[in-house]
Amino acid sequence: MGSNEKISVLMVCLGNICRSPMAEAVFRHVAQEHNLLDKFDVIDSAGTGAYHVGSPPDSRSVSECKKNGVAVSHRARQVRKEDFERFDYILAMDEENLENLERKRGRKEGRAKVMMFGDFADEGSGVVVEDPYYGGQRGFEVNFGQCRGFSENFMRRVLGVDI
Repeated sequence: MGSNEKISVLMVCLGNICRSPMAEAVFRHVAQEHNLLDKFDVIDSAGTGAYHVGSPPDSRSVSECKKNGVAVSHRARQVRKEDFERFDYILAMDEENLENLERKRGRKEGRAKVMMFGDFADEGSGVVVEDPYYGGQRGFEVNFGQCRGFSENFMRRVLGVDI
């Protein structure tokens, strides 16, 4: 990618109501906080499943983001075939969704680099952003911290900035 080309990022979990909309909102917030929003074209999220299409994010995700000063505005959608061409990075929250993405992608078509969001963890690659849906608020707090750290590391590694 050239230095003037903007990057598009898609965050992906199963239903697109807990982890991925939080990751999308936190990623956008971190970019804005560090004056890097102009480096991005599209920042979005989607689910590999169609369980919650059209629904707003889980209230616990919204609450955790709001508590940390992060705005959330999203309606759940399912990953589409054209996403693999539209996005530069498609970041899965866990291995199951990574496998689902690879299956949906088919024969490695499209420009998207499909990987785990946790590949941007300090402690190594493949760290899972666990699904907090059936747990308490603590899971959402952990997810928020992961999303913030992974977002910062993404910007350090991909954009080559010191934040």
